[in-house]
Amino acid sequence: MIITSENILLLVSVLIFTSILISRAGFRFGLPALLLFLMAGMLFGVDGLGLQFNDMKLAQFIGTVALSIILFTGGFETKIKEIKPVLAPGLMLSTLGVVLTTVITGLFIFLLSKWEQCPIELPFFVCLLLAATMSSTDSASVFNILRNSKMKLKNNLQPMLELESGSNDPMAYILTIVLIQIATTLSGGNAADISSWQIVKDAAVTLVLQFGVGGIIGVAMGYFSVWCMNRVRLTNTPLYAIMLLSIGFFTFSVTGNLQGNGYLAVYIAGIIIGNHRIPNKKDILSFLDGMTWLMQIIMFLALGLLVNPHEMLQMAPVALLIGIFMILVARPLSVHISLLPFRKIPFADKTFVSWVGLRGAVPIIFATYPVVAGVDGANVIFNIVFFITLLSLVIQGSSITFVAKLLKLNDDTPEEKSEFGVEIPEEAGKLVEITLTEDSLLHGNTLKELKLPEGILVMMIKRDNRFIVPNGSLELRAGDRLLIISDRTDDD
Repeated sequence: MIITSENILLLVSVLIFTSILISRAGFRFGLPALLLFLMAGMLFGVDGLGLQFNDMKLAQFIGTVALSIILFTGGFETKIKEIKPVLAPGLMLSTLGVVLTTVITGLFIFLLSKWEQCPIELPFFVCLLLAATMSSTDSASVFNILRNSKMKLKNNLQPMLELESGSNDPMAYILTIVLIQIATTLSGGNAADISSWQIVKDAAVTLVLQFGVGGIIGVAMGYFSVWCMNRVRLTNTPLYAIMLLSIGFFTFSVTGNLQGNGYLAVYIAGIIIGNHRIPNKKDILSFLDGMTWLMQIIMFLALGLLVNPHEMLQMAPVALLIGIFMILVARPLSVHISLLPFRKIPFADKTFVSWVGLRGAVPIIFATYPVVAGVDGANVIFNIVFFITLLSLVIQGSSITFVAKLLKLNDDTPEEKSEFGVEIPEEAGKLVEITLTEDSLLHGNTLKELKLPEGILVMMIKRDNRFIVPNGSLELRAGDRLLIISDRTDDD
């Protein structure tokens, strides 16, 4: 096929359309949509329909852009009041948990590589590097599966898991970069140039810069965005969302240039913006959700095209052993050790957190770094990580609902649905729906007799299948559904 703009658009449109149809069909079997996007990319790739894509740097760029949008949107939808109770355990999982996963898995891979029948033989630090690329849970997979499974979890488990997946990339990134530096130095025959003290010092400096700069810029840009959004008056509503997206990209790039972690910065900025009043928040969220889905599809398709399945299958036996070890041993150990200080967290909760150690796009993107850096054995790392990602999405991703029910952590309380389907701008107030009972009418059965607090107004009443615009003398009945607008905040 001749490379023209029309043909590129044709390929992209066919890829996206086909992957969406595949994901819709796979949803019936309980398979995660993101897994099916990966498989769609593989279907169109070299070992499938023959589409060639082997540009690791371009794949890295696509993944970076996509993850910045995904994390920004994830932060935007996160409520501070929900993550406050789980802030400490969530951060412990995203720091110590990542380190423990790397060490435990790296040691297992090293021992496995010494086995005579093992098809790979990797140096110790390359084994740790392989483990580091897979040490963080994937934000795209966790956000997508938890928020689209239509399942509610008890004990603040969902915010804890989302907080962990949104904030554990910096630690995995640091470990990956430091271990790449060590591996390349050792492969060049310069082992004498490396001292343990220098390794610890460089890692500590990188850690402080990544978390410190990322956190400071994230907070600063979050509050700047709120200030800016509330003062700039735009004539076209969609421009608010586009302006906010540009601020997110600016935050990511500036943080990276200052040696901070851009993923952490955009996630924090998103949390701050999402927990303040800004104009047209619902429209902005709808736009960001659409962008997130688009970027997830493009990212997973690109990564699916990048892999050569015949090469990956050569690594399948050893990758299967590593993947099972991570799922059943490394992840549970790291979770239970990290959460030892939090004795109030039940064993069942820790077990569920262990199971939701989903791998996805982030490990695959991190696995491209050794390839670009020219680390010996980098292709082995990439193929093993890709296989384990597929394994994780198939086994863990498709069984989250089942495991939650098995551990009795799913909240079966039915979520009240809106009877009115009315939305208003957030700055105009808050809509609340209540159903009147006999006790509600003990002191009167009209609106003026109910003596509603100041700042609260009944907009509409639903009685049976009729909608009534009320006045003060309307006779109310038990079972009436009231749509109320309030100018109070959640904390009032």
